[in-house]
This record gives sequence, structure tokens and C-alpha cells, in this order.
Amino acid sequence: MEAQPSAKQTPLYSAHQRLGARLIDFGGWLMPVNYPAGIIEEHKATRLAVGVFDVCHMGEIHFRGPRAIQAVQRLVTNDAGALLDGRALYAVACHPAGGIVDDLIVYRVASDHILIVVNASNIAKDYRHFVENVGSLCQIDDESAKTGLIAFQGPQAAAALAGLTDTDLATLPAFAFLTGRRVAGRPVCIARTGYTGEDGFELFCSPEDALPLWDALIDAAAAVGGKPVGLGARDTLRLEARLSLYGNDLDDSTTPLEAGLGWVVKFDKGDFIGKEALLRQRAAGLRRKLAGFEMRERGIARHGYAILDAHTGARLGEVTSGTVGPSVGKNIGMGYLPPSHAEPGTRIVIDCRGKPAQAEVIKGPFYRRKGA
Repeated sequence: MEAQPSAKQTPLYSAHQRLGARLIDFGGWLMPVNYPAGIIEEHKATRLAVGVFDVCHMGEIHFRGPRAIQAVQRLVTNDAGALLDGRALYAVACHPAGGIVDDLIVYRVASDHILIVVNASNIAKDYRHFVENVGSLCQIDDESAKTGLIAFQGPQAAAALAGLTDTDLATLPAFAFLTGRRVAGRPVCIARTGYTGEDGFELFCSPEDALPLWDALIDAAAAVGGKPVGLGARDTLRLEARLSLYGNDLDDSTTPLEAGLGWVVKFDKGDFIGKEALLRQRAAGLRRKLAGFEMRERGIARHGYAILDAHTGARLGEVTSGTVGPSVGKNIGMGYLPPSHAEPGTRIVIDCRGKPAQAEVIKGPFYRRKGA
């Protein structure tokens, strides 16, 4: 889809133009899908060195007040109450019926201040859901327009970033973050989080500081063989790591139990929206599960392709995400299947535009970084 004039621009739009990016309308934002090097080279640069990603379109919603933690606990399935200051966790927010409103990263800034990062396409929906359900407990502010966010991901991320900051990055564990820091002379919050399956960081800054910070990060990445990375490689990277994408693998009709996210549902933490529905679903047994598969015959599984029973040809579901995995050397995908067909080793068929191709359900991520 070509970029539309009405789409919003991130603070890094001029940098993408300067770097020769191919821009598309992505959820109402003009975003780079790839740069001249191409998707595969950007993917490889992230796996081998470091990739720099514009994620300024993501949403940042702040909860402030003495009952901020109580409010967030009510909203999310994971145990935000167990967080210490400077720590983060992955979670989902659910509707009362158990469907996923969004998948989120929850950051505890202080006992009276929680930040939730939400998906760009869901900012308005999430904010409305939050205010309607817990707006009486604390102040809730959508500060997405006031926040820039750049991801710096890959095995060389820490070494490359170290030259731009006095912060001792070695002491920052995964899902931890530091406020009041400086990178390339600009004030930032440094979080050890990401969406690529690699080690790396996400840097929160002001929109005004985003462009000079981006330029410094691009130079630091280039010095170790890294590149700017667009949405195309971001998708292949996250799918190889088997990280779900809201709108494809997750939506209002899927529950975290079906999506393989039972590990972020803490039934013993107290009440939260959707708890009773999820307890009922767990007791009754799942009717479908999100499964990963590798193609065993020629063909690329694409979003929306039918998944068929290998023996009867009956339709089982459809592909939610699928692509070529540059790092694993295989064509890979995910989709919801009946539990009887979601077991590793099960053969299925993907209908690739009328051409059936065999695939096999596998366990775990398609790619796992060394030492992970």
C-alpha cells in the first residue's frame, strides 16, 4: 500500500526520507518498510550486529497516583504488583469475556507511577478501555505524542551503545530500565526490552531529541556493521522468535490461553478483568491453540491462507503470520489449530493460493539467540 498524505509522521520521518526508505501507511503512520539494503540484509544486520528501529508510533500511557498499581493490576493479567521500581513485564489486557484488548509492556517507574507501552493501532482503544474501567482509581494520561521511542537491537547493541553513554549497561538486566540517563548527550530512559529475539534496548526520549538521537545511533550501529531496519525485517525477526503480533496472532476474539500466553496469566494475584472467563475456559478445555509450523514443501504461508487437515483436507484454521525465515533458512508460520492438530510433529497442509503444501507443527521458537 502506498503512503497516504493523511497518515501521521513520526519525528524521524525526515531521516527515513534521507536514508532512502520505502514508506507505507502502517496503521495511520508513515513508516519505513525497508531501506535500500533490503529486508533480508536488514534482518541479517540485526541478527549479526545491531539494527536501529523507529518505534515512535507506539503508545505510552501513564498511570499516576497512590492507587496506580491497583489500577494496573485490575487491567492486566500478569502480576504488576510484584514489580520493583525500574522493572518491567510483558502482559495482556483482556475484555470481560477473555478476549485480548492488547498485549503490553508494563514499566514500574515508582510506587505511584506506572507506564504501559501499547501497540500503535490500539492507542485510542486502549486508553478508552483503561479510563472506562479504572479511571476512578488514578490519573491516566496518554502521552504518546510527547514521547519518542527508538529500538537498538542485536548482539552488538550493548557494545555499540556503550560509546554513547556513561551508563553501565552491563548492570541492566532484561526487562529493567533506567530513567534520567543520557545517550549522545540527550536525556533518555533506557529499557532492556525489544521485539526481535535479540538482546537490545529501547530508548524513550522527547520528540525533539529523537532525530539527533537516531542519527547518533545510526552512526554507532554502522561502526559495528549495523543498519536502520524497517517494518519488513521487524516482522521476520519477531516471527522467527515466535513473538505474536496484535492484529494478526492476537485480537479481541483470541484469549491469552489460546494464544500460548498462559504464562502471563496469574490467576492467584487477585481479581482482574477477564479472570472469570479465563478460569471457565481453562476448566472446559481449549478448542484451539496458536501453533507454530515449518513448511515441508515449497511454498510460503501468508496471513489468511487456509490450514487443512493433511489426511481429510478439512479446513482447520488459517495462517495468522507467515514468512521466509532468513536466519533459520525455512519458511515458517503460525495459526490457530484444534488441540488435536497443535501437537509438535503433526503434519498439516497450507493452501497457498490453491497449491497445497505440507507443513509440520513444531515446538518453541523457530530461532533462539546464543546464550538465551
